[in-house]
Amino acid sequence: MSADTDTTRGTEGTLRRRLRVERLSSYWITAAGFLVVLIFTAIGGLLLVRSVPVLSAFPLTELLTSTNWDPAQNNFGFLPAIVGTVYVTVLTMVVGTPIAIGAAVYVAEYADGRKQTLVASFIDVLAAIPSVIFGLVALLVVVPVVSEYVFPVFEVVAAALAVLPVVGETVAPWFEPDGSGVGILTVSLVMGIVVTPFMIALMVESLEALPDELRESSLGLGATRAETIRLVLLRAAGPGIFAAILLGFGRVFGATIVPALLIGGQTQLPDSVFSTGQTLPTLIVNDFGELMSLPLTQSALIFAGLVLVVVVSVFNFGALLVRRRLKRRWRY
Repeated sequence: MSADTDTTRGTEGTLRRRLRVERLSSYWITAAGFLVVLIFTAIGGLLLVRSVPVLSAFPLTELLTSTNWDPAQNNFGFLPAIVGTVYVTVLTMVVGTPIAIGAAVYVAEYADGRKQTLVASFIDVLAAIPSVIFGLVALLVVVPVVSEYVFPVFEVVAAALAVLPVVGETVAPWFEPDGSGVGILTVSLVMGIVVTPFMIALMVESLEALPDELRESSLGLGATRAETIRLVLLRAAGPGIFAAILLGFGRVFGATIVPALLIGGQTQLPDSVFSTGQTLPTLIVNDFGELMSLPLTQSALIFAGLVLVVVVSVFNFGALLVRRRLKRRWRY
């Protein structure tokens, strides 16, 4: 009787300890989740508060549409940096998205065993390389290649477009190379490689999450593997792939070190894909240190950071909504 009582008490004590640990773990996990929200809110609130001086001194439309950036004269036109950011982001995604989709399809559908492990490992290592290394390699390799080999090709393209009767004068200047190899195109080529491993990982996850029944049903109906991938799997994983592209878009939009090394640092509206320019992150990096003593200029640069946070947040939340749509649509 005494032994049974001791056993029961011991079991109850163990259960109480386990429940106590469970409650503490639940509290800690909940606190960690709310801490993330608090940090994000605090960053956004701080940027907004520190942006008030420039927003009070100038209308928002003037800040976003003016092309004159001259902090010494209290002229804060963000349009050249915004346009440069958009151009770099769009061109980067044009370069990187096809590579990411092709590599993701190979890893998820064609590679197997050691090949899959090897390729996936190299993709992970490539994603872990610091961005500054890509920038340094680009200065040593990509810039000379663009200047010596890409420029002559585009000179021919620009000359051919110039003879078009209606749109020649408008389109041709966008393909006329200038400068020494640094500029929007060079940044886009390098950033297309920098962001690719990140998108590949997300796309592979989306493709591997698809049920095997989709593949088996398509192959059973007589479709080839290529047809199955193109007509079934890519469509089924389309929302997930689109979410990866949106997240990559957000990462490129906020990229700093590679554009700072390769874009040229000229605050001007680009007139071709080879033009030097600025992006919002490079504008902050290039001007913040030397102009910290000017309160209005500091507020203007913090406002640029606020714009980046808002845009990147929109891309990330948009990607999250697309992922949820994927799960609801295919129910896996």
